[in-house]
Amino acid sequence: MPARLQTIFERAFVHDIVSTKTEPAVYQELLSRPIRELGLRLAGSPVERFVDQLYRELDAKGLAKFRPACYLTDEWGCPSGEPIIGIPFYLAHAALAQLEKETHDLEDAREIMMYLRHEAGHAFTYAYKLHNSPEWKRIFGPFRRPYRDNYRPAPFSRDYVRHLPGWYAQKHPDEDFAETFAVWLTPRSNWRKRYRGWRAMEKLRYVDRLARKLGKVEPLRRRGIADITADEMEATVADFYHHGKQNGREEVAVSELTPDTDLRDMFPVSKRRKTGLAAHEFLHRHRKAVIDKAAQWTGAQRSVIRTLMDTMEKRTKELDLRADQTHGAEHLAEVTAYVTALVMTYVTKGKFIQP
Repeated sequence: MPARLQTIFERAFVHDIVSTKTEPAVYQELLSRPIRELGLRLAGSPVERFVDQLYRELDAKGLAKFRPACYLTDEWGCPSGEPIIGIPFYLAHAALAQLEKETHDLEDAREIMMYLRHEAGHAFTYAYKLHNSPEWKRIFGPFRRPYRDNYRPAPFSRDYVRHLPGWYAQKHPDEDFAETFAVWLTPRSNWRKRYRGWRAMEKLRYVDRLARKLGKVEPLRRRGIADITADEMEATVADFYHHGKQNGREEVAVSELTPDTDLRDMFPVSKRRKTGLAAHEFLHRHRKAVIDKAAQWTGAQRSVIRTLMDTMEKRTKELDLRADQTHGAEHLAEVTAYVTALVMTYVTKGKFIQP
């Protein structure tokens, strides 16, 4: 897709989500309904255009026979061994997407394509059973290696490409291939120049060779089996957000975190100043950007960073702190650096604050 058309495409999607004016009564009606009764469909939904874009990118790379099916489910994913891509159901409904934006971290257009390309990498592996080949194992490692959510990456390693935040390629050989495939697939990624001299270049060239070899070859597995579809999700929207998402969050000993002094230093604005903005509102406004950057450079679980941000928002509200809107950039830089430092300490030491 030409760059200009892609930009229009992405802005249109963001407008669909951000401009939705959902009345509280509509939210209440949505929250009370089982997800399976919402009649959600990928076809005709706001996210369908991104699936179409993925297929065009695969075509442009010569993969004429590889078309992984996509379905709506509870989160991004590709069931192990299944050449099929799961997309979060809320992206198929503007009001649900707005609810996701207000309660968690709604993916923007760029992130949606990043996830789709990554999951397509998994699906490509499974469709052609690449992980069984000796060369795949030699380059990426054993597919049967234990899969751990809490992994300790080596920051800035040149053995791996960089795509999803958190040095995600280092998590597992399967993720390493998916990330490598995503970088190779991304239009204008300029991977030959960007990764020149890196050991990751061998992986990228391997993917490039595979594409030329398998471009006109029918997959060994054309269809996959979904784990759970939106039509099978019996939980209500309220249950999904109040229980399902909470259960997925890592328990963090935030009681150890008592940054009152630090928070006062970051937000020393007088309550009388007209340019003052409630600090908790400032933090909430920039919440996603801070979480994104902290996750990108620390490799920490997003749930850990969300919990930290929740704590900071709550405490700045209790302390009635203010941010100076005329110095928003400085506030944001300091908050981002502070959160990243705390999260890095948590990743390496297991605690936010050391005794």
